[in-house]
Amino acid sequence: MSRKVARAPGLSLMRRLVIMLISAVATLTVAVTIVSLWAVWSYRGPGPRATQGEITNVMLRRGSGLNEIATSLERSGAVRSATLFIAAAQVTGAARELKAGEYEFPSRAPMARVLDDIRAGRIVRRQITIPEGMTSEMVIDALNREESLTGVAPTPPEGAILPETYDFERGEDRAAVLQRMMDARDTLLATLWAQRKANLPVTTPEEAVILASIVEKETGIASERPRVASIFVNRLRKGMRLESDPTIIYGISKGRPLGRGIRKSELINPANRYNTYLIDGLPPTAIANPGRAALAAVLDPPETDDLFFVADGTGGHDFSPTYEEHARKVERLRAIERGQAGK
Repeated sequence: MSRKVARAPGLSLMRRLVIMLISAVATLTVAVTIVSLWAVWSYRGPGPRATQGEITNVMLRRGSGLNEIATSLERSGAVRSATLFIAAAQVTGAARELKAGEYEFPSRAPMARVLDDIRAGRIVRRQITIPEGMTSEMVIDALNREESLTGVAPTPPEGAILPETYDFERGEDRAAVLQRMMDARDTLLATLWAQRKANLPVTTPEEAVILASIVEKETGIASERPRVASIFVNRLRKGMRLESDPTIIYGISKGRPLGRGIRKSELINPANRYNTYLIDGLPPTAIANPGRAALAAVLDPPETDDLFFVADGTGGHDFSPTYEEHARKVERLRAIERGQAGK
């Protein structure tokens, strides 16, 4: 009897230890499950609401490490927990693939979306559009108006830029964006020059740019550029002066609108080095930045007999091979203008 009594407490103690162990494991399992569910919900579920509007904007600087990125995201309100973001980046293998730049996340975007966007580098793409025929000074003005850019860009030579739409990032240097514009022009010009028509009256790529800039300023209608180019090519071949009004304007105002017509005194002013009514051949520099179509038209112009063109009163131009025909069309334009003035 005494032995059985002695064993009872031992069995009871073991039983209690087992129960305690089972209880602890169950509690731990529940705790781990709860934490896991919370982590999954925090990662996959809706994120924080944007503090302003429907977008949260975050700028991640170049060279940022994982900790700095996570902290920036938490401070901006893109994620709730920097610690959980770090853990998620490490678990998913994204920690070494995060990319700097400017990001925009929708209000309540899940952390999974935030991490995936940064891993893929889906940065905000800002754009600047340079219209065809814009002068280099005007291009610099446009770059300076972009508050998202930094630094100072020098004014490049006239005609050195390719008018296009360019992407840039917030904080990017203006000089870097300008360089892309100049590189794009150089690449296109090299291609077109290599494919140019034989026996053109322009002997260098820069002369082609000068002539293309005049074509660009003479017409805003893309379909007319080849024919306008053929007229100036024909004139140069015959030793005729170009007689282009936009060149005179460039010599007066550097290409900025005069806000009036050209005065007779300006037409006969020999001091204007861009006055193609008085100088032979091309002006000393381009008068604007020509686009793709104008450059292509000058380097591969159609074969025509045209030597003259004048506005047709509807926004386009009439073309003529002889001065007599041209004079009749000029008179017709004057009649249209007189009729419009009388209304």
